[in-house]
Amino acid sequence: MTFWPEEKVFKDPVHKYIYVQDPLIWDLVNTKEFQRLRRIRQLGTSFFTFHGAEHSRFSHSLGVYEITRKIISQFERNEYEDWPVEEKRLCLCAALLHDVGHGPFSHSLETVFGEHHELWSCRIVQGDTEVNRVLRSVSPDFPDQVAGVICKSYPKEIVVSLVSSQLDADRMDYLLRDAYFTGVNYGMFDLERILRVMRPYKGKIVVKESGMHAVEDYLMSRYQMYWQVYFHPVTRSSEIVLRNIFARAKALFDAGYEFRFLVEPLRKLFEGKIDLEHYLLLDESLTQAAFAQWTMEQDAVLSDLCGRFLNRKLLKYAAPVTIDPSYFDKLRDSVLQAGFDPEYYVQIDFPADLSYDVYRPGNSPGKFPILLLEDSGKLVEISRKSDIVGSISGTHVGRQHVYFPEEWFSAQARQSPALFSWLKGET
Repeated sequence: MTFWPEEKVFKDPVHKYIYVQDPLIWDLVNTKEFQRLRRIRQLGTSFFTFHGAEHSRFSHSLGVYEITRKIISQFERNEYEDWPVEEKRLCLCAALLHDVGHGPFSHSLETVFGEHHELWSCRIVQGDTEVNRVLRSVSPDFPDQVAGVICKSYPKEIVVSLVSSQLDADRMDYLLRDAYFTGVNYGMFDLERILRVMRPYKGKIVVKESGMHAVEDYLMSRYQMYWQVYFHPVTRSSEIVLRNIFARAKALFDAGYEFRFLVEPLRKLFEGKIDLEHYLLLDESLTQAAFAQWTMEQDAVLSDLCGRFLNRKLLKYAAPVTIDPSYFDKLRDSVLQAGFDPEYYVQIDFPADLSYDVYRPGNSPGKFPILLLEDSGKLVEISRKSDIVGSISGTHVGRQHVYFPEEWFSAQARQSPALFSWLKGET
């Protein structure tokens, strides 16, 4: 590997400094595909709930690179025999580029249009892009190797698990970064301690048994962040409005509606024919500009939903004890009578549609379990040793809510005492 006489440094609020020691990484950072991540928020619509959550996929991706660099440096300093030193560049590139395929408000976009950011990341890495040309400077097959790590098809588990596992650089950075920018303390854990107790061992990344409590702290941080940040009902309300904007616009497009404003990348997306060139033009600046224009569309539903999203006039929520179908049907009928299409303004939400779970003991691609290395050399899955981890394993956090227009609730909900009591959780 070629090093510069003086390394490049990013000042970072989470890691203090991010060190770039390889010109290859610097060249990747300066590609237009990676720079596009400055225009994609890391936490989607969470800025409506936590006003500081404006951080980008760009800064997160640099953070994942930095944690990966620290892990590998620790392996190299200790000269662990089980670490494949020839894989260092591959790991660092995959860590940096793992999110390069994210679209605007990506999880909502993926839900409506069936797009998957990991597949787009691989298309960007392997396609006619600046990223691909930089990677090909290493070797003709290097882009395919990086794509293999990102899409979890690379044959060496130890390489994939650094970027995608249940104790990986991606999760460790987003917990710390999201906690910092949302202003909460739940996501904090002892990163340095975890890095010190991680080991390469027989083709896997494992944790020294004495580090179990640091990992418990990390998993509890995840648990708390899911409850308090990722599944916050206000954030979920904004995501519902956003998804319904995309769903309404797509339905109108399919019905032949003539938009007053429709940029070509969105047209291609609605057609289901979006190519790499147009996908890379999709960012949150363009999307929100479209929403601003759509507030003036003739379609009342699209116009209203866009106005609600841009001006934070979100749907109200309630948490009934049970989702009674008869009450839910009455709610839809009442909202319809108030002038709102229940298809877009009434929804039951349980945040199981996101890929967030606290910890799963099983072994699947990208979900490798956390293994403790005992003094005897035996590997033990952590939930078998830790009562704390065992109690939260497989837990899907979140609570189901019913969402509806606040205008309806203020004006008409009390006209149906039984329905009102159900929404309040009294029934």
